[in-house]
Amino acid sequence: MPSATRPTLVIGNKNYSSWSLRPWLLLRHHRVDFEEVRLPLDTPEFYAAIGRYSPTGRVPVLRVDDLVVWDSLAIVEYSNERWLDGAGWPRDIAARARARAVSAEMHSGFANLRAQCPMDCVKRSTAPVSADVLRDIERIGALWRDCRARHGANGPFLFGEFSIADAMYAPVALRIVSYAIPVGPVERDYIDALLALPALREWLSDAEAEQRLRRESR
Repeated sequence: MPSATRPTLVIGNKNYSSWSLRPWLLLRHHRVDFEEVRLPLDTPEFYAAIGRYSPTGRVPVLRVDDLVVWDSLAIVEYSNERWLDGAGWPRDIAARARARAVSAEMHSGFANLRAQCPMDCVKRSTAPVSADVLRDIERIGALWRDCRARHGANGPFLFGEFSIADAMYAPVALRIVSYAIPVGPVERDYIDALLALPALREWLSDAEAEQRLRRESR
């Protein structure tokens, strides 16, 4: 049965909230109609409002009528079943298994990259990153190259066509750009393909607008 109301996706700042980007990008790319509620992270407004939406006090969270789904991976899995008719994952069973594996590795791994290079869409830094971050990037690059070699014949993304795996790694691509982290040509081409997505361009435009408003309000 279709929902009686539009789904609501509650997210944080578009400039900073990498976990919010993941389900937002999947839904927007597939033109799912949803209401966006944006709460600025670490502000009184956030803490006053988040309890109305999220049982964990964190974003993102998806609400569909009486259903509440939290955690990015749970949201994209639900969205894939509810609105995408399975198109969020590759159709081939082996490719689908590999896409889930690389997505789960992103969900649980790469702590050094996340901690030392937080997502900041408008940031541009040329300061060297640590050896720990470079080890994370080396592993990510190996994943991307393997996916592209195995599955890239049908499009520019990790499994050819855009998938949940790409939504999971989009914040990594933005970090690589923001912190000027060196990568190889396969990785660079993949980042360029992500940056060309209309949905990701919309997110980045909104992130820039957020930062302009923040500067002007000081």
